[in-house]
Amino acid sequence: MKNIFRITLLLLLWMGANIASASAKPDFLVDADWLAGHLKDQKLVVLEVRYHPHRYFTVGHIPGAVQVQRFKDLGDNHAIPSMRFPSREAFEQTLRTWGVNNDSTIVLYDDSVTALTSRVYFLLDLYGFDMKRVKILNGGTIEWSAFNSMTKEETKRKPGNVKLKPAKPGMVVEWTDVYSDVVARRDPAIVLLDSRPADMYTGKVVQHSVRGGHIPGAISIVSLDGADGQSQTWKSLDDIAVLYKSLPKDKTIYAYCHDGFRSSLAWLQLKALGYIDVRIYNGGWGDWGNNLTLPVSEGDQPYDDAFAL
Repeated sequence: MKNIFRITLLLLLWMGANIASASAKPDFLVDADWLAGHLKDQKLVVLEVRYHPHRYFTVGHIPGAVQVQRFKDLGDNHAIPSMRFPSREAFEQTLRTWGVNNDSTIVLYDDSVTALTSRVYFLLDLYGFDMKRVKILNGGTIEWSAFNSMTKEETKRKPGNVKLKPAKPGMVVEWTDVYSDVVARRDPAIVLLDSRPADMYTGKVVQHSVRGGHIPGAISIVSLDGADGQSQTWKSLDDIAVLYKSLPKDKTIYAYCHDGFRSSLAWLQLKALGYIDVRIYNGGWGDWGNNLTLPVSEGDQPYDDAFAL
């Protein structure tokens, strides 16, 4: 009888551990109940980054949320391509217009399975904001609107006084790094990750560039596959780990996409999994694919015939 009891207890403990593991989420993800409970906090700043920004006004937003215009506010408006990362000074000024202070708690949400909020999260980390104070609403607009009201009234906040720091080293790479380390030297310590949809990786679909295909040497892992498109929520960390199982944790990862949103999501997923050295190609495919002097591979393999040898 005692043996049966022990076996049953062990089985229940094993099942509980596996359920907890399967449902595990990073601690920066919060749900609508958490946000509703903190919405009146004086130091809370809620930022909305919609794929179609006009929906802030036409569909509505979480009460108190400030609109983030993803291209203008999250890129270098004077660079080519425009979605290179903004300077510290420019991003700091943008944060101040949103009412952000050094002691603010920032909650980010979007309608794009956190791909857009990941860009904001990355920039905050890049420029030294206290990341313990930054949360992402898991499920975004769908999670909130299921049981909570939206408003169409634009939020006006008192300007903030946040002070950012110089960019952290080892978070951003340029095309010269990618070309030298991956295309030319094929450094075995570097893995180049293309986080765009598979049809864009192969060259079947051409978007955001005059050329299709991928950077020679890049492997394809679609970062959006780490989320549930219907509920707009992250999959469990166990499922995301399976998605990235081909990436060794002792390598340096260079991630890119079209314009730095899907690659920011890949960066955030990998960091949540415990990867140490993950960097984002500044400008991504919008930079490489439009630079006609740089080589491109097509097909479903990292190197096509021209680069296989």
